[in-house]
Amino acid sequence: MNLFDTISDEIKKAMLAKDKVRLEALRGVKKEFLEAKTAKGAHDELSDETATAILQKMVKQRKDSAEIYTTQGRADLAADEIAQLKVIQEFLPAQLSPEELESAIKSIIAEAGATSMKDMGKVMGVATKQLAGKAEGRAVSEMVKKLLS
Repeated sequence: MNLFDTISDEIKKAMLAKDKVRLEALRGVKKEFLEAKTAKGAHDELSDETATAILQKMVKQRKDSAEIYTTQGRADLAADEIAQLKVIQEFLPAQLSPEELESAIKSIIAEAGATSMKDMGKVMGVATKQLAGKAEGRAVSEMVKKLLS
């Protein structure tokens, strides 16, 4: 079962359970998926890789929104964003720990033969493809900078 079908099934379960937060988050995900499926050139298809990228984008948006709400003293709105964030994260692959991320990037650096910051673009190209869905882009970038400097 692909991610689109999984989300649709989870929406039904959330409706039956009358779980408003989960339902709202899942409906938001399905909306994004439908928009991606009907986008120009998509041919009414949504691969799991594309779906994962959409989920990652949504997680980042929720984190940023929660941070903004927190700094503005709106803890109630921040709590809503964090609750939705947790629901969306359930459908992402397990995230790498900092140690696992470091070892994965070390092996990518060795494969690419990178020795300095000049090679960062080469390393990032490979790393973002290999670690898609397993680590945030910001974390990958920071680790690559740390290891190459």
